Amino acid sequence: MRIDDYVAELSGALSGPHGPKRDLVVEARDSLVDAAAALEGEGVDRAEAERLAVAEFGEVREVAPGYQAELTAASGRRLGVLLFLSVPITVAMWSMLWRLYPATDDAWLNQPAWFMPVSRLLDVVQLGVGLYGGLVLFALSRGGRWIRRPRLAIRSMAVLVWAALPVTGGLALLLSYGVSAPNTLDALPAALANLVTSAMWGLQIYCATRCLRLTRSPAR
Repeated sequence: MRIDDYVAELSGALSGPHGPKRDLVVEARDSLVDAAAALEGEGVDRAEAERLAVAEFGEVREVAPGYQAELTAASGRRLGVLLFLSVPITVAMWSMLWRLYPATDDAWLNQPAWFMPVSRLLDVVQLGVGLYGGLVLFALSRGGRWIRRPRLAIRSMAVLVWAALPVTGGLALLLSYGVSAPNTLDALPAALANLVTSAMWGLQIYCATRCLRLTRSPAR
């Protein structure tokens, strides 16, 4: 097999974020080209040098699992960064908006007894997801020396995203419209805040879905 054919087959065998995947494939190609050039310098013709370099590098089915594990970890790190940053930003944004547009006295007086516990629960769920994302991110980077099953950590984080988003969405709707005198923001701030929140949730779902797909079965 020539180098270009080998690299094409390796690229087709890998799944993951485009940037890290491209970097790994380019790195593999550069290694093969260097090895072939060294053999060519020893008098081996180009075609044979490429075939020998590919043979020494290893078959795709042997090399691909190591590369795939790195791509899976890269997907997990991306989701971890997203959760660790976006969740606190979303919580802080809504807290600031309610301070800038506080509820009317009538709305506060008519709050049911469950309003504050539900509000606290919403904050705990959101911040818990962000904190777990940060822990997994640490485990996949600096803590990678002691984590034994990174695939399970990534998968658990993705499952947590899918489980938490319906809960947070339901709690938010309950706080907004589950009282007799709901407190609603002005149209423009509410629209912008909901747009940002929806974008964050969309990115989280997208990254979590990709992590679930990549961790569906252990790398062989």
